[in-house]
Amino acid sequence: MTDNRVVVLSDDTALNARPRATEVEQRGIDTIPDADRTSTWIDLMRIQFGGANTFATVLLGTFPIALGLSFWQAVAAVVLGLGVGILFLMPMGLFGPRTGTNNAVSSGAFFGVRGRVVGSFLSLLTAIAFYSISVWVGGDALVGGLSRLFGVPDSIGLRTVIYGLIGLIVIVVVVFGYQFMLLINKTAAIANTILFLLAIVAFATVFDPGYDPGPDALALGAFWPTFILSALIVMSNPISFGAFLGDWSRYIPAATPKRRILAATALGQGLTLIPFLFGVATATLVAGEIDYVFELIQAAPLWYAVLLMVVAFIGGLSTGSTSLYGTGLDFSSVFPRFTRVTATISIGVAAFLFILLGRLFFDLLAAVNAFVGAIVVTTTPWMIIMAIGFIVRRGAFDRRDLQVFNRGETGGRYWFSAGVNWRGMVAWIGSAVLGLTFANYPPIIVGPFTNVAGGADISLLVAIVSAAVLYLGALFLFPEPKHVFPAEGPRLVPEKDAPMTPVAADPASSAARAHARRG
Repeated sequence: MTDNRVVVLSDDTALNARPRATEVEQRGIDTIPDADRTSTWIDLMRIQFGGANTFATVLLGTFPIALGLSFWQAVAAVVLGLGVGILFLMPMGLFGPRTGTNNAVSSGAFFGVRGRVVGSFLSLLTAIAFYSISVWVGGDALVGGLSRLFGVPDSIGLRTVIYGLIGLIVIVVVVFGYQFMLLINKTAAIANTILFLLAIVAFATVFDPGYDPGPDALALGAFWPTFILSALIVMSNPISFGAFLGDWSRYIPAATPKRRILAATALGQGLTLIPFLFGVATATLVAGEIDYVFELIQAAPLWYAVLLMVVAFIGGLSTGSTSLYGTGLDFSSVFPRFTRVTATISIGVAAFLFILLGRLFFDLLAAVNAFVGAIVVTTTPWMIIMAIGFIVRRGAFDRRDLQVFNRGETGGRYWFSAGVNWRGMVAWIGSAVLGLTFANYPPIIVGPFTNVAGGADISLLVAIVSAAVLYLGALFLFPEPKHVFPAEGPRLVPEKDAPMTPVAADPASSAARAHARRG
């Protein structure tokens, strides 16, 4: 077998021309050739900031106020949640340049080439949540603008039409692919920043930084439980990018220094303080209202109400596209009958139906609260396992063997036991389940051990510690085979001698048949 573990690209590699934004991307989750790595760490920063510098992030920023915190308490919760989320997210950008594929496929090195469907599931959960939030909030803003400017009466029918319009445009953007999405997010990063900062002018005379509804307003009855819940909701925003960073960083040359990849995430996510603080500040102006976006547009000066409609529309495109793109990409590999385009359309339609059901039958605040809570508690342990795995494997991967499942083959370095590495799988399942038993996202998710810490939500702490302990414990007690490590051997953990199952075609696999049809 050819050893493909050497992943460092020399600085003098000749790169192909960057594709035009209007070209429909043909690639799925196959390895991006070195010559097609035409993106930079700046692109990775822009796409993160553009995808998060939107009303979806603003909505998450309103939660600390909606849960009863004062303005300055809410600011502290935002800074804490965002900062911790960034620290966990930063390593997730390192896999794409090394493996040339997305993070779900890269996770096959630690979960097994079949076990990597855990990452696919997490990306699907995240995509549905944030695609829905972006279309939801963008649609509500446009409805509010039409009501304010033209007196158009609000109705479920009107909202359905506008949700459908935004959702359809997002799907079109995603179908074109990475380059077009990058263009949209570059535009969103600039335009929305300007529009958010103009809020200083628009609300200067009515904003009160001394806003404090008092202890009786605290949603969980006490300060610390409510503060921690608020920080976790904010943290969900950077964490939601964990499964997707590889979708974009795979286009970055492997020779790019790690510090630049890490800096791209730190800067891109750090700048989202702008929409987060916009959400905190403006939520104090419409506190107590059920429909934040609609009411904010009614309260804003007319000139700024028009701009908010622009922000909502651009933001709906950027957040929706970054969420939907990666899941469509990965879905096509789990179900090989689908191409990237057909998988994207299918998931987009399913998410749109979820939006309508959520608007018609559920409490938006409670639904978003529970969804983002589940994302944090289940995705963070997966990221911990990925980061530990990167360290012990010295950042070395076999690009070809990572693609075994996608090609309908068996065997290779990451086959483990029938394609599943139970070390990573057990650590993830155990930590996610333990975390959820301590979770407190009323009224939908309330774990049996919620009151252990006096009502404070310690689910994330439990999930993080248990993931690290379980995974490292498994690596020490049941060492992985020598062939998964680079020639220098593992870092910090032992290894064992074990035969490697040779790569072979699986005639019964639908992936093999689909791969053959695609040539």
